[in-house]
Amino acid sequence: MVRDLQSFLKQLESMGELRRITAEVDPNLEMAAIADRVAKMDQGGPALLFENPKNKQASVAMNIYGSRHRMEMALGLEQNPRGLDSIGDRIEKLFSDVLPKPGSASFFEKLSKLPLLASMSSWMPKTIRSGVCQEVILKGKDARLGELPVLTTWPEDGGPFITMGMSHIKHRDGHPNMGLYRLQVYDDSTLGFHTQLHHDGDRARHGYSPGERMPVAVAFGGEPALLYAATAPLPPFISEVMFTGFLIDSGIEMLKCITSDITVPANSELIIEGWVDPQETRLEGPFGDHTGYYSPADQYPVIHVEAITHRKDFIFPATVVGRPPMEDAYLGLATERIFLPLLRFLLPEIRDMHLPVAGAFHNLAIISMKKDYPGHCHKVMHSIWGLGQMMFTKCIVIVDEDIDPHNMQEVLFRITSNVEPRRDIIFTDGPLDVLDHSSDSFAFGSKIGIDATRKNKPFDGYMRQWPKDLTHPRELLEKIESRWKDFGI
Repeated sequence: MVRDLQSFLKQLESMGELRRITAEVDPNLEMAAIADRVAKMDQGGPALLFENPKNKQASVAMNIYGSRHRMEMALGLEQNPRGLDSIGDRIEKLFSDVLPKPGSASFFEKLSKLPLLASMSSWMPKTIRSGVCQEVILKGKDARLGELPVLTTWPEDGGPFITMGMSHIKHRDGHPNMGLYRLQVYDDSTLGFHTQLHHDGDRARHGYSPGERMPVAVAFGGEPALLYAATAPLPPFISEVMFTGFLIDSGIEMLKCITSDITVPANSELIIEGWVDPQETRLEGPFGDHTGYYSPADQYPVIHVEAITHRKDFIFPATVVGRPPMEDAYLGLATERIFLPLLRFLLPEIRDMHLPVAGAFHNLAIISMKKDYPGHCHKVMHSIWGLGQMMFTKCIVIVDEDIDPHNMQEVLFRITSNVEPRRDIIFTDGPLDVLDHSSDSFAFGSKIGIDATRKNKPFDGYMRQWPKDLTHPRELLEKIESRWKDFGI
């Protein structure tokens, strides 16, 4: 498995997944417009390496996660026939190993879990003394953000924005967190720190006293799986760096920063070190967002840069955020497949889940489930709205367990044929994503649940005879399949 960005890019190139662009391209709008067009190509288009950014020294890598195959490569799964689902399989096994088996003695339970404990120890991060991310050290006035090829992606953006920097912070109690937050470049030494209301970065900041400095380190590159882990909907008590270790089955090597005790992945391309005053905010934005609209300017914290360290030949990763489909669609796909077993663990009646790209991850969830009692679909809807970041889901569609939620033609057929609007549609209120512009209220609004299941059970209260689906007998379909070449079609 590759362990840093540059090795990953070489692997992509060897497999025909990378295009080098040697022509001069301006990071101001041009680069993003090219990447946007490529991301919307069939299957996500190739990864891009801009080798000649205008007026900048470092190359820029874009769309590196922009296909299912590359997402699987980033997680070391390209040879696994189950692909992204294989990680979900591991999570499912993890739960079965941890939960006590009925009737088993505690002593034997402990013995059975010893291999699991050994595996967990291998996922833990390892602190080392030196790493390539500190081959070049720039401090004070020598640490200039203007030297970096930061993109301005949309015409009305408030300025250049860093979009693939993983922010490492510590809560006041020392618990680490890594998140993918956009960072607006104000000048050579300050960044807008877009930590939204519901996210760990915002909670961490409020744990510090007024005037106390919260250290922050923004890392770029490193193990390809790190970027996915920074976006994963993890519980607050699980470290994203340790989760990366679980994903690749190997602990991440970490290195202490130059100006603080924050540790960062040692094989990163670039590190920006700084601090945040918990009470200081500044106008950040507007920004062309994953919703397909500009999110308005608002007050957010400020990172004061103290140092920049990097590899001698560092590559700067970036992405375009905008109307789907974009590169981040495949990060969302990974979340859908990896966390499905956790959802099934909490709600065993669920069979499958689909988060359509057009729904920008959190605006639409399609769930297939086994329906067993009156109000069962309503129970699942409300349970999903109560689960972590699933609380942002604006629309939940429930279909029967034999329906593939990824088959949008089938799902739309079931919605239009099985739903009686007054009976099968419910409305409720709850939290919304801070970036959602549709609601009259900030971060709060209405949600819709649609029961598109067959009303063929006594508990559905359906008084008529529910019609049967039109299907040919299996024997007939198999016979036709075996003779298909004879028909010359």
